[in-house]
Amino acid sequence: MFESVFISQLLILAGAHFLAVASPGPDLAVVIKQSIRYGKRHALITSIGIGSAILVHVAYSAIGVGLLIKQSPMLFNMLKYLCAGYLAYIGYKSLSVKASAPEQFHQQPKLDKQSGSKAFGLGFITNVLNPKATLFFLSIFSVVVSQQTPNMWLGAYALYLSLATMAWFCFVSLVLSKASVRNKFLTLGHYFDWLMGVVLIGLAIKVALSSL
Repeated sequence: MFESVFISQLLILAGAHFLAVASPGPDLAVVIKQSIRYGKRHALITSIGIGSAILVHVAYSAIGVGLLIKQSPMLFNMLKYLCAGYLAYIGYKSLSVKASAPEQFHQQPKLDKQSGSKAFGLGFITNVLNPKATLFFLSIFSVVVSQQTPNMWLGAYALYLSLATMAWFCFVSLVLSKASVRNKFLTLGHYFDWLMGVVLIGLAIKVALSSL
């Protein structure tokens, strides 16, 4: 009987998580940028970084730190401004890309311009500092997960949510990294970088104006 309760919790978490992870936000914007600009390998590594960061959210939600963040506007504001600043910085870097010559539009992804560790860190930091993710885990854990939930099940929830996040963004990466799709984007050259820069800065502003 007790196991059925925890299975129900997992199913609720899975459903809510799917809706949250599939909605547009900083994570998706970063994965799109990585897929088009640097190619499949870097986009997949970034996706793994995003999924790994989920473990951080689950950890602080499970041990009660999430409640502290929820009750402290100052802590929440620090988190959201850090995220906004980080997204604005990435957006600024995209807007700083110089115009490409026409013969460069169909070049291969710039695999030599970014290390694997940097790609992982980009995904990890973007998700850890994402107030959208913070609010999701604060809300869902306070409503669905009880004080009586065993650590074994909490671990199962964390593992599922992390792997499901990785799987979703890896899927997005694979779709966007296909040669036919990528070449269509690269035909726009620097215009694509500028567009993503505007999107990321727009997300930064939205995050900065968000509230508990």
